[in-house]
Amino acid sequence: MARRCEICGKGPRVGANVSHAHNVTKRRFYPNLHRVRARIDGRTRYIRVCSSCLKAGKVQKV
Repeated sequence: MARRCEICGKGPRVGANVSHAHNVTKRRFYPNLHRVRARIDGRTRYIRVCSSCLKAGKVQKV
């Protein structure tokens, strides 16, 4: 299952861990996803939604 918001499509971003000695290694920043019961097309189902979509009211919770 992809770590992606089903409303806005927000997904992981790529960045770097930088140590005190400036050793750089790749890392990923994941979106803050929540599993929410929502009304989709008149039916209730669980979707994965990022917290910014929840806060903006883009999801009608059941």
